[in-house]
Amino acid sequence: MTPYIHRIIVSAIIIMMMVGLMSCSADKVNTPENETPPTAAPTAAAVIEAMGTGFNLGNTFDVGQHSTAPENIKPIIDLYYAAGMRHVRIPVTWGQGVNGSNLANSNGVVNFYHTRFLQLKAVIQYALDKNMYVVVNTHHEHWLKDNYDGSAAADTVFTNLWRGIADHFKDFSDHLIFEILNEPEGAFGDWNGGPTANDPQALSFTRKINYVGYKAIREAGGKNSTRIIMVAPNGQGNQGQFDEVYPTKASLPGGGADTYLAIQVHTYDPWSFCGQTGRNSAWPGSASITNAVNSVTAHAALLGVPVNYGEFGVGRDANAGERNSDVVREYYRTMRLATSAKKMSATLWDDRGWFGMVALNGNTYDFLYNIVPSMMAQ
Repeated sequence: MTPYIHRIIVSAIIIMMMVGLMSCSADKVNTPENETPPTAAPTAAAVIEAMGTGFNLGNTFDVGQHSTAPENIKPIIDLYYAAGMRHVRIPVTWGQGVNGSNLANSNGVVNFYHTRFLQLKAVIQYALDKNMYVVVNTHHEHWLKDNYDGSAAADTVFTNLWRGIADHFKDFSDHLIFEILNEPEGAFGDWNGGPTANDPQALSFTRKINYVGYKAIREAGGKNSTRIIMVAPNGQGNQGQFDEVYPTKASLPGGGADTYLAIQVHTYDPWSFCGQTGRNSAWPGSASITNAVNSVTAHAALLGVPVNYGEFGVGRDANAGERNSDVVREYYRTMRLATSAKKMSATLWDDRGWFGMVALNGNTYDFLYNIVPSMMAQ
């Protein structure tokens, strides 16, 4: 081989090596491993656990018993936040009259310029700005609960309602959570004289209406494709109906494959102690309360869904002083510890009435009977 040809070959090899190195370098720059991946939306399990303990803003946007003005609600949120609570459930009635007016018409179309809605939106934003989780639902919708027949016409109205709500909030933080229907009852089954909670038709209707709302939200676009959605069993959301309404993964909205779905249950068990007509002498002991939570936990594990206890509490109508007692404080603390131990979230019911947890003291709100501070103590 002549020196000239040798030089040509060496030069060619060097050039090929340089091109290869440049190509490898370019490939390295453009590989997915070197790109910043999009932030994944938190799953329902992660959100439910992060919610921890929270409270209901009861008898406000659902029945109008209390002021809906944001300036009157913000101090309540601040008080609970200072106590360590990081989520608020805001019951909202849309298609039923509240103080003489509805947020949605008979076709399920929401008036987003209604004063009460604008106040609601401001309250939601205030809580979100504090990095709290906010649960918004459809609450006292007796136009639906008392008359549901499974028809396409009824489903269309409920679809319109949820699609409108979801579309309006489609760009809101994933800290905003939607709860399809508070305490399915009436045509969905309860123990008040109509279809019983275990009536096959009532169970089927409950699954169907939850799916109708779920589907409307998922199809609304924006962040709603991964927004946390909660569905409740019938019998007024009773914890004991969870396995009846949703016996298998396949029975869940999304067929058990939606990691952004959660179950919400309520408990005022035993009513002889917890109900507004109850009495402290009926206190069943902490073990009874914990065992009920553990039963829900076991079924949730089978289905692979997280659980929020969206309402619980002890009320008294005629003997409010009974609530200022160790057994009542023990009940609330037991609920917090039992649910948190199972990575559930728990949302105490506060209606500022029979189940009130805060009260005005002059111009400021204070906690009643030291229940919340005792409940939240480490």
